[in-house]
Amino acid sequence: MKTRSAPYVLIAPAMALLLAFGVLPILVALLVSFTDMNLAGLGNWSRIQFIGIENYTALFSDPSFWQALMNTGIFAILGVPAVVLLSLVIALLLNRSGHWFFRALRSFYFVPAITAIVAISLVWGYLYNTQFGLFNYLLSLVGLPPVQWLSDPVMVKFSLVLVAVWRGTGLNIIIFLAALQGVPKEYLEAASLDGAGEFRKAVSIVIPLLRFAIFFVTITTIIAWLQFFDEPFVLTKGGPLGASTSVSLFLYQTGFSSSQFGYASAGSVILFLIIAAVTLIQIRGRKADADY
Repeated sequence: MKTRSAPYVLIAPAMALLLAFGVLPILVALLVSFTDMNLAGLGNWSRIQFIGIENYTALFSDPSFWQALMNTGIFAILGVPAVVLLSLVIALLLNRSGHWFFRALRSFYFVPAITAIVAISLVWGYLYNTQFGLFNYLLSLVGLPPVQWLSDPVMVKFSLVLVAVWRGTGLNIIIFLAALQGVPKEYLEAASLDGAGEFRKAVSIVIPLLRFAIFFVTITTIIAWLQFFDEPFVLTKGGPLGASTSVSLFLYQTGFSSSQFGYASAGSVILFLIIAAVTLIQIRGRKADADY
């Protein structure tokens, strides 16, 4: 009996944390989304009224929400492939040598992932500065005009994606490097004896054996980019004219700046459903590929 219950006892703390900080907040947000809760209602619950699906109806007719949703889609389309491919390529290059320099370089790539976003925003804010920034200075050296990195509605998306890609590759590189340690060296040695070069070994042996790691990194990266918040919040505040407002930033501004907690909760439920749907589609695709 003790043997049967041991696994459940061991996972109980993790399950308790998941329920308390994962499932419970989702259920609370779902409940609040059917009310008109605001700052006054938060102070006096008797002022909270049940309004049904009015928040969802208003949300779907809100052009600001649709703009934020479209911005988030653009961020994900630009950022997810860049992060996954760049992380994989860098991991393959770093794994080629066991020299101490390359081992130290692995730590260097992980530094942006653990650096405070405020410090990152200060550095990149100076780089993007229209008058005194390094990027525009480099452009001036080749005779090109300055670029409005953070004030142009189109360019601001690419600017934020660049920062997020630079910041997000470190952890994925570590994951790929860990997966690369499980590639059997016998396969690589046999391929070398057959005359295969490094590129051929990577394409025909290494990458196919990293399919699960690539799937894991892809799905976690998509979830992270659908919740894209830090970079637009600290660098642009969603501007100019909402061009860099993501769904998460829209929910933050609606809930904490405008104190429309019911309205923001409805948006968070929709975002949760989108993330869940995308994740399920990927898992089903992965399962179908494995069965095939």
